Amino acid sequence: MEIANPPLESMVNMTRKFWQNKKVLITGHEGFLGSNLTKRLLDYGAKVTGIDIRTNRRHTILDKADLKRINTIKGSIENYKLVRDILHQNKIEFIFHLAAQAIVGKSLKYPSRTFSTNIKGTWNILEASRGDSRIKSIVIASSDKAYGIHSLLPYREDASLAGCYPYDVSKSCADLLAHTYSHTYNLPVCVTRCGNIYGPGDFHFSRIVPDAVKSALQNKTLIIRSNGKYTRDYIYVEDVLDGYFCLAEKMQTFGILGQAFNFSDESPLTVIELVSAIYRLANRKPDYKILNLARCEIEHQYLSAAKARKLLGWEASHTLKEGLRETIAWYKKYFNSDFQGNS
Repeated sequence: MEIANPPLESMVNMTRKFWQNKKVLITGHEGFLGSNLTKRLLDYGAKVTGIDIRTNRRHTILDKADLKRINTIKGSIENYKLVRDILHQNKIEFIFHLAAQAIVGKSLKYPSRTFSTNIKGTWNILEASRGDSRIKSIVIASSDKAYGIHSLLPYREDASLAGCYPYDVSKSCADLLAHTYSHTYNLPVCVTRCGNIYGPGDFHFSRIVPDAVKSALQNKTLIIRSNGKYTRDYIYVEDVLDGYFCLAEKMQTFGILGQAFNFSDESPLTVIELVSAIYRLANRKPDYKILNLARCEIEHQYLSAAKARKLLGWEASHTLKEGLRETIAWYKKYFNSDFQGNS
């Protein structure tokens, strides 16, 4: 079934109305994507419960007023009893499962920790939700890395899940767990696979976008670990949130339980092209050094979002230039002010 989109303003109002007073659990709610999602849901009037292994972070886009409105629980999703108790005690209706070991370098160094967090954490969420009639939808945040290496590009959702490296494998496994819980137990769950997400509030400066923005704004030479020719797609965080809301709201109505959806702006480019764009938008001459030392990374990987367009009526509303411009403006304000998050 192909969906015709209503006007943007109407869609925003419908989304806002939908989430009013909904009881939502966000795992990893103080991370980059989690904090952006939490802030939007608070704005929509949802009742947010968040679980994170680190809480009240110094670096976050959540202000003190936001933090007071969140039912914050410090803990690990690897603790099944804790997850189960959170669902029952807070009468959770919607779950956005974002908590994960998401830094590729750390995954290579600590593979067992990555497997425990990303795989065990996911089955705990799914198992604790099984049989709970209050749960209306569960959105599992996966990654384009779950596909592994394929020669046919762009990746579509029917491509096999064939992760090779620790982080990639952990996501392949989490995807399959979501699939089996949906098809075996009729659990209302779907999976999202995104390209590289960027935007305000990403304080992991090991990632290419925040690192390049920081280097450009501070007139420093950017160090590129790869050969600069790796191809990826980059998607603005606000577009990802729109996709998440769309999926959670329509999951049961559209009969798409157990399915996966790619969210992408479908405009892949190389690392050098991305970095050059960032420096230009920051009014700086590109300044980078290529180390060509990256290992255990896929050379060319990008996604098709045709399925999300057809079945969900979703598409990215920000071009790369628009998203980067907003991102650079946010970091400029951040670096030029005394704001250092909440302590």
